[in-house]
Amino acid sequence: MTSSTELDQERIQLLEERARFVRTETVRLIDIAKTGHYASTFSCAEIFAVLYYDILRLRRGEPDWPQRDRFLLGKGHAAVGLYPLLADWGFVDHEVLNGYTRLGNPLGDHPDMVNVPGIDFSSGSLGHNLSVGLGMALGARYASEPFDVYVLLGDGEQEEGQVWEAAMAAAHHDVRNLIAIVDRNKYSLDGPTDEINQVEPLPDKWRAFGWNVHEVDGHDIVALTTLLRSIRDGERTAPTVVIAHTVKGKGVSFMEEEFGWHLGWLDTEDERDVHRELEARK
Repeated sequence: MTSSTELDQERIQLLEERARFVRTETVRLIDIAKTGHYASTFSCAEIFAVLYYDILRLRRGEPDWPQRDRFLLGKGHAAVGLYPLLADWGFVDHEVLNGYTRLGNPLGDHPDMVNVPGIDFSSGSLGHNLSVGLGMALGARYASEPFDVYVLLGDGEQEEGQVWEAAMAAAHHDVRNLIAIVDRNKYSLDGPTDEINQVEPLPDKWRAFGWNVHEVDGHDIVALTTLLRSIRDGERTAPTVVIAHTVKGKGVSFMEEEFGWHLGWLDTEDERDVHRELEARK
């Protein structure tokens, strides 16, 4: 965790590199599994990078440190991009990554809190993590612990009723140490979210439920980091939601243009092209 001083170029370069690392490792691990969620992970790569290398209070090698900030991945199908960061923090052995999804390996397509150190709650069936995050945030209050709870939600996940039950309860109980981030990439498995079940006007809905609402370009490292630092270090008057406007498949041109890459597998030639494109974006 860093202070809210001005974001310098070295920090920006680190966060950009870590976001690129999320994407390249996602490609590598999905090649092991032979199927996986590229596009959903790519849309939140910068969010992962900023949280784990600037915002969250963590201790290297101590995934169970009681005063750590909690992070819950509501859109659990993006776990493939989170696992390399857990390994980088010393929560998971690097060698475990090389057996991703293989029989007996703890790293699955969705995160498992029982078997993976650094995963604060499991996910798979979407919609539960904001409720659990609310419980953790209330627990911090009752235990007089200083940690914050961050929950990353998909925008298709906004169609789940349990999300809004948690949102209503969090405002009612004035849970100010709960921060939700919505990865607003505008697509879910079946197509555009607003064609399947209209979620807009999303900012107005969250405000109506009593939350402080912010919007940001979820791929703009400077804007995203600056906003999350201001929330973390500033005075909060309610639970907070950040609607991060993103592009599904961000970083790989043909994935940005085709929502079918929600789930898939690259052949050898395409994988080579993807690595070239990611490398060229340095």
